[in-house]
Amino acid sequence: MVAYFCSERDTTTSHKLLDIMSYHRSTVKSFFSGLAIVFALSFLSISVNAQEGKAIFNQKCATCHSLDKKLVGPALRGMEERGPWGDRKKLYAWIHNPAGFIANDPYTQGLKNEYNGVVMTAFADLTEAQIDAIADYIKNAPPPGGGGPTNPDTPVAKAPESDNTLLFGVLTLILAVIALTLLQVNANLKKMSDDKEGVPAAEPVPFYRNKLYIALAIIALFVVGGYATIQGAVGLGRQQNYEPEQPIYYSHKVHAGINQISCLYCHTGAQEGKQATIPSVNVCMNCHMAINEYTKGPELYRADGSVVNGTAEIKKLYEYAGWDEGKQQYTGKGKPIEWVRIHNLPDHVYFNHSQHVVVGQQQCQTCHGSITEMDEVKQFSDLSMGWCVNCHRETKVQFNNNKFYSIYEKFHEDIRNKKIDSVTVEMIGGLECQKCHY
Repeated sequence: MVAYFCSERDTTTSHKLLDIMSYHRSTVKSFFSGLAIVFALSFLSISVNAQEGKAIFNQKCATCHSLDKKLVGPALRGMEERGPWGDRKKLYAWIHNPAGFIANDPYTQGLKNEYNGVVMTAFADLTEAQIDAIADYIKNAPPPGGGGPTNPDTPVAKAPESDNTLLFGVLTLILAVIALTLLQVNANLKKMSDDKEGVPAAEPVPFYRNKLYIALAIIALFVVGGYATIQGAVGLGRQQNYEPEQPIYYSHKVHAGINQISCLYCHTGAQEGKQATIPSVNVCMNCHMAINEYTKGPELYRADGSVVNGTAEIKKLYEYAGWDEGKQQYTGKGKPIEWVRIHNLPDHVYFNHSQHVVVGQQQCQTCHGSITEMDEVKQFSDLSMGWCVNCHRETKVQFNNNKFYSIYEKFHEDIRNKKIDSVTVEMIGGLECQKCHY
């Protein structure tokens, strides 16, 4: 009888102990799981916000602005320390309606005068949260090469007070270690409980035979492989940042930038026809009959960092032109320069340079980037359909004194009556499929 009561009491105590252990184990697991989820979501939110700001900047702003260099518009790093942009409400108003904001703001009027009357395109589709994300990206973006801005005229933005990325990473690692430790403790407690109850321990399943692990691995491979396949398909045929080595090293920075030779002097077709055209050897020789050496310009470098001998490149031009430098006459043995084409559009896409340059009043930098800062030219824009469509949605048409748009009487009347302040390409049919595909 005594033995019976002792056994019953031990069994009851054991069950209570197991209940308490199970309860606390479940509570601890739930607590740390919830904590890990909350922490992961907060970290993901911060990361996504930073990535979103950079993505929107590259999509909406990078055509005309750089962080540290003047392009079509001013460099943007440190913008909140200049003008009225420390007040985000004014920044919202400027981005949503530049034409309306500039009427009462002397700072933006000065910018308009500085940039030859060019006013920023309105981005009415951007939300205040998206503008905040762009401004935060500009404020916190690291300077190039770890140094200051490359343009000495651009004020240096204050460095962010702290970057919590490393801290969050360390905390995530600590929480992961704690979670794994608790899982191990849980497994050991369960084993002790099973041993006390006499429950036979299950044979552990190797990870490579565990169905859960196999399923997770398959899902991960499917997601990663699918993402890579989609990205590859979307980017098929695109060649953004393509920078081939040309037969003759030609620096746009020296010619169009330092010496300020007009783009139209060489690319005559940009104003008159569909193609911008590549200049003939004779166009180059108009100047280089007299300029036979490179001595006064800046040091030239190829993309791989090797130094370029500018005078030797001029001698290559003479070979192609069939020019005898000693006799100062042509030998008749010239041949065309086989320039490597950089910008290509699919055969089913129609693009007319003159329509954009003359009618649309677009600058070369809109599509080609800061061409006057480039030595060896690279493709600046991805020239995707989405990139073109966004430009048509946002770009204002030059209506004043433009006979091409004289037929749009309704829009002219609406502007006179102040019903609208501008007309975008989209409003005159710029998104119709047959405009570019026919």
